Amino acid sequence: MKLIQWLLIVVLCFAAIMPLAAQDTVYVHWKAESKKKASTGEYTVYLKGIITKGWHVYARGNAAEGLDGLTVSAENTTAVMEGAVSITGNEKTINDKIFDGAAQQVITDSIAVQFTLRFSETVPQTAKLQLSYNTASDAFIPEEQVVTVPFEDGVALATAFRMLIPSINLKAPVNDCGGSGLAETQTGSSGLFTIFFLGFLGGLVALLTPCVFPMVPLTVSFFTKKATSRNKGISNALLYGAFIFLIYVVLSLPFHFLDTVNPEILNNISTNVYLNVAFFAIFIFFAFSFFGYYEITLPGSISSTADSKAGVGNIAGIFFMALTLAIVSFSCTGPILGSLLAGSLSGDGGAMQLTAGMAGFGLALALPFALFALFPNWLNALPKSGGWLNTVKVVLGFAELALAFKFLSNADLVQHWGLLKREIFIAIWIIIGALTTLYLLGKIKFPHDGPVQKLSFSRKITAALFGLFTLYLLPGVTNTPWANLSLISGFPPPLYYSIYQKSSDCILGLNCTRDYEEGLKMAKAQNKPMLLDFTGYACVNCRRMEENVWVQPEVYQLMKEKFIVVSLYVDDKAKLPAEKRFTYTTKSGLEKNIVTVGDMWATFETENFENNAQPLYAIISNNEVLLNRPVGYMPDAKAYLQWLECGLQALQKITP
Repeated sequence: MKLIQWLLIVVLCFAAIMPLAAQDTVYVHWKAESKKKASTGEYTVYLKGIITKGWHVYARGNAAEGLDGLTVSAENTTAVMEGAVSITGNEKTINDKIFDGAAQQVITDSIAVQFTLRFSETVPQTAKLQLSYNTASDAFIPEEQVVTVPFEDGVALATAFRMLIPSINLKAPVNDCGGSGLAETQTGSSGLFTIFFLGFLGGLVALLTPCVFPMVPLTVSFFTKKATSRNKGISNALLYGAFIFLIYVVLSLPFHFLDTVNPEILNNISTNVYLNVAFFAIFIFFAFSFFGYYEITLPGSISSTADSKAGVGNIAGIFFMALTLAIVSFSCTGPILGSLLAGSLSGDGGAMQLTAGMAGFGLALALPFALFALFPNWLNALPKSGGWLNTVKVVLGFAELALAFKFLSNADLVQHWGLLKREIFIAIWIIIGALTTLYLLGKIKFPHDGPVQKLSFSRKITAALFGLFTLYLLPGVTNTPWANLSLISGFPPPLYYSIYQKSSDCILGLNCTRDYEEGLKMAKAQNKPMLLDFTGYACVNCRRMEENVWVQPEVYQLMKEKFIVVSLYVDDKAKLPAEKRFTYTTKSGLEKNIVTVGDMWATFETENFENNAQPLYAIISNNEVLLNRPVGYMPDAKAYLQWLECGLQALQKITP
């Protein structure tokens, strides 16, 4: 009954929130001005708000009631708030019916806010500040408003940047060859199948963990013995497997909502510095859990609730049995699911890629219960639980440790910290690979490991594979042609992000720039077309293209001699100078604050090419005409070469 009550509460909350999200009414109307302090160069900002009659503002914080009070944010500017924020107005105490008659300090009629701003860079002509506060009358309404403040002696923002290029016509490229159909095939069905397969492999690995493997024979035996007939036992086991599959697919559905709200949101999540650092810490935490130093479990109340429902009805009971399995196995499946989630968000397929991965994972977990119910004699062939299950967990722990540094590398790249250069990253993986090999050979032990009296054949083979992989990584720390490790391209930082001195920071030393307008100048000066490369520091497929396709002799020679490569990093978190920040209104009418380099190129891509995936390649003439259809990830070097040649053929058609 409690579960039903909670579901009703969630539904009612959504019913209450949706009308509020759609309402356009504001109950406080603001005006803003500022005054420069001649002695310090700081600015005093004055905000005046007129409150709608019958409404009041909770301007003061009240921790007991969960009220933060009025707050001011200057996140999208170079301004720093100095000192306290002064809030004045017609303040009084009321017995607030919203809070069951409790006394609350509120402001009615009008409100005045005053504070000091200091700019760390050039003072802009105007800046946008965000106000957050709560208002109430018969209803309680949180409000967020953005106010524009003018500044004396400020510099006009760089609104002249050409975000939309009218001459780029996606529907009428000069040549129709090598078009987007091939790119869609590569990034669409093939990419989803790949992530589904990886999710399936992850599910198979999860089956071999101590939390899941012993459950297979126990659960199948339960269904076959409890059922009134063999057919009933089989149908119950199949239904149990179907529910396992469904549970993991449903977990991915909220991300489709995020993807619909803002197509760039998953990319922003995957390249968010704080989130990547958090993933790094979480994966380290997961790794030491797999090593046996502690167990990760969900709160006991959750598993108890699900378990208690397992006996309710036939179909409902089977569903809650499946849910119980998902919950109690979390200590083993959680880190694998975390890897799948983080990898999907860092990829180019967004929510659909995550659903494909979760579907593969759920199918791999569900299949054994169905197959062993159909063929119960197969249970006799299963190996018995034992120390080998713990060995699997420890090896997974080393894998989690290696993946952790991938997320730290993402944060390092987008923030330009210079902490994890390519060779340092690979050296860490070499150490992890060597430790894994030593563990499998019995030279290292963890808390749950028993004495290794004799190494099994499978353990020796696995140790040999890890040893060979570690040897394969060794050239990666050198400054030689063998440093390009194609098998792991996309995981380490790019080749140019190196501890060794490079002639340029261009990818593979190509004729390149990282600015569109600069690329256009170079294209006109050298009479060459531009190859627009929409890429990202955290983009795995971008690295695969650069290190597997672009390095092919014919492709490389054509790119170096015939094109200006314009690499536009959509996840670059470096902030633009204050005078170059601006607010852009998209074709769809959405206002976007262009604050970072990545903001600019991500918006540039969606506005001109109606695409937010990376990599995306487009060939533009030096008079800004689209020469052929853009393409995405294309691991076939011959196909990519044909696409480049297609663009050059189009150039000949329009060249006098």
